[in-house]
Amino acid sequence: MEIKETQSAIEAILFACGDPVSADKLAEALEIDKTTVVKLADSLMERLESDDSGVCILKMEDKYQMCSKPQFGEPIRKIMDIRRNMPLSPAAMEVLAIVAYNQPVTKAFIEQIRGVDCSGVLSSLTSKALIEEKGRLELPGRPLLYGTTSNFLRCFGIASIDFLPPLPETPKPEQENKSKQEVPASQTQP
Repeated sequence: MEIKETQSAIEAILFACGDPVSADKLAEALEIDKTTVVKLADSLMERLESDDSGVCILKMEDKYQMCSKPQFGEPIRKIMDIRRNMPLSPAAMEVLAIVAYNQPVTKAFIEQIRGVDCSGVLSSLTSKALIEEKGRLELPGRPLLYGTTSNFLRCFGIASIDFLPPLPETPKPEQENKSKQEVPASQTQP
């Protein structure tokens, strides 16, 4: 297959599948190496982004998915009669942030940070496919471990967990106390 034909095949596969497809599976289906698939898929992404196309390709870690461009969301919702999903509650956003930045995590870890029960929130995030069970911790009771999904990456428009914004640094209590205690003697009053 020549380059344009292979790139068209990638486009057709992503369109037909609907779900994210790994570069390995694309390479296997097209009988070419993974490096070539990645180059062709990335080139296709750029082409669709620069064209006046209504679709684009999202890259999530090593997977690719064809989807509609965000600016066409409203007419698509109208034609498909899709109700807009309710936004996540502040509690759900907190839990999602804890999971995303510390994954894999247990329910107990999340509850220790938040200080409240999070069973309902975990269930809601799981049903929305933003988090999933990633296994069990090798401790008594074998608690479940939670992590984010490729749907999380797609919804937040990031290619990988590595692209999460950095957390703001907060001063440690020991540093605050030390800086308060280290007042020069010349500044103290008799």
